[in-house]
Amino acid sequence: MGSLERLVELDAIKRLRERDATLFSDDLDKRIPIMQRLGWTDLAEKAPGRLPLLDGLAEALVAEGATDLLLLGMGGSSLAPLVMDRVIGGAPGFPKLHVLDTTSPVQISELLETLDREHTYVLIASKSGTTIEPLSLYAIVQEWLTAEGMTKADSGRRCIVITDPASPLEKLRQRNLMRMTLTAPATVGGRYSALSMFGLAPAALVGIHLPTLTARAHAMEAACSAPAEENPAGLLAAWMVDSWQAGHDKLTLVTSERFRPLGLWVEQLVAESLGKDGKGIVPVIEHDLSTSAGYGDDRAVVVVRFGDDDELATWSREVAAAHPVFELTATDVFDLGAEFVRWEHAVALAGVLMGVNPFDELSVTEAKTATNTILTGGTGDVPQALLDFDGTWITYAGAMAPPEVRPADLSSAIRGVLDSAAEGDYIAFLVYAPEDESRISPLRDACAATAKATGRATCLELGPRYLHSTGQLHKGGPNNGVFVLVTARDRIDIEIPGQHFTLASLHRAQAEGDLVTLARHGRRVVRLDLPSTAPEVLAALAADLVTAIS
Repeated sequence: MGSLERLVELDAIKRLRERDATLFSDDLDKRIPIMQRLGWTDLAEKAPGRLPLLDGLAEALVAEGATDLLLLGMGGSSLAPLVMDRVIGGAPGFPKLHVLDTTSPVQISELLETLDREHTYVLIASKSGTTIEPLSLYAIVQEWLTAEGMTKADSGRRCIVITDPASPLEKLRQRNLMRMTLTAPATVGGRYSALSMFGLAPAALVGIHLPTLTARAHAMEAACSAPAEENPAGLLAAWMVDSWQAGHDKLTLVTSERFRPLGLWVEQLVAESLGKDGKGIVPVIEHDLSTSAGYGDDRAVVVVRFGDDDELATWSREVAAAHPVFELTATDVFDLGAEFVRWEHAVALAGVLMGVNPFDELSVTEAKTATNTILTGGTGDVPQALLDFDGTWITYAGAMAPPEVRPADLSSAIRGVLDSAAEGDYIAFLVYAPEDESRISPLRDACAATAKATGRATCLELGPRYLHSTGQLHKGGPNNGVFVLVTARDRIDIEIPGQHFTLASLHRAQAEGDLVTLARHGRRVVRLDLPSTAPEVLAALAADLVTAIS
């Protein structure tokens, strides 16, 4: 029986719409938390009721002269607004959005040096209200705001909280006299929250026209109630799972250029929802169409293109001759709202078909625990470096055995790591560096070259962002990944008021916590610890990678 027929047999479309937790589990203990995560299915329908409040707040910030808006969040609290801003973009006269989903002291310090305190406003977003990254960044930004005489009350008026009702962050808001709290439904998990306040508020405050976006989303929400055979989400879910069952588990997302940021959001939704219990679909964001020449038989390709993108349409037809292809066509950038809804429903239904709970993320929590252990002095489990090539220290961990003979140079060492990737494996570069094109672009190009040369799906992930995204798949999914963890010993650091650790310590502990967790799960992982994240150092690493595959 095919996946579409199974959805019909299970009456899955209706049961999801009715928020029937038995669709996902027969275990009562598991059904209860699932019931508490099904509040996203009608967010688009309810969105218009939230817009007047956001319109008024946006008008107030513009009237007060806001020029920049800092969003402090991670994972589901930041990716949807980041994608909306990059795909649709804000309107003239509204503040510019800066999404800080990083703990890189280099990136934070470089940004703060460019901003005007008097006209910068802050959104602190955390569903639980306890997420370490946005809370640490808020402490830093609050001190930055008051560094030149601004009062606590004035700085508080520039800060807005987005969180669940009665969370610890809401209590912090009250203590610190912050402006207001925008609450999201407690029954909506982070990665399904694009059309809640977590996504809508930042979009409104930068001038994105939400009536158009949410109207497209609502139309898709209605379409996702249709019978499975004509249901946009049901068809996508069935294709994804049929492809996965046939061994095509590398879900490769290719989009028209303007839609390219969508990949970051889809990547989290797919990896964190479906990568568990030893199962998983590996999302791969494709930037280079020529890479398809090296695709292996494990690829399934989703194309999201504008109707007039003839180049991508031709590419899609050519690739479909050798690989499963599912094509989605968008009218304009506001169809992003529809894609949020389509993918949320599709991934939930795929979880049903795969037999996994799409609403938990146990391995994410495991990595957080390892990070906290390191921050409190428990560094004994962190594997030590064995090799040093001109200041780049190499550590082998988990199932990645060190070479019996010392490699001649860094390229040779990298070649040995890449050679461990067998047919059906994927390679993931987990890079703890600022999100800056001068630093990341050479690595992205090198990853594309690696995919073409090796035939292995190759992913570039920025840390700590990926810990709240693909990190769940890396540890909870199948053991078919080779992980190259890239860290650096930058000298720039920032004190975190009220904490016993600095931002650089947190940044490094997050990488080392993931190293420890990957190793515990028997993954093949190697760490390259660079002297710094200077653009020339990362460019040299990219060159070594290209040499390794030559």
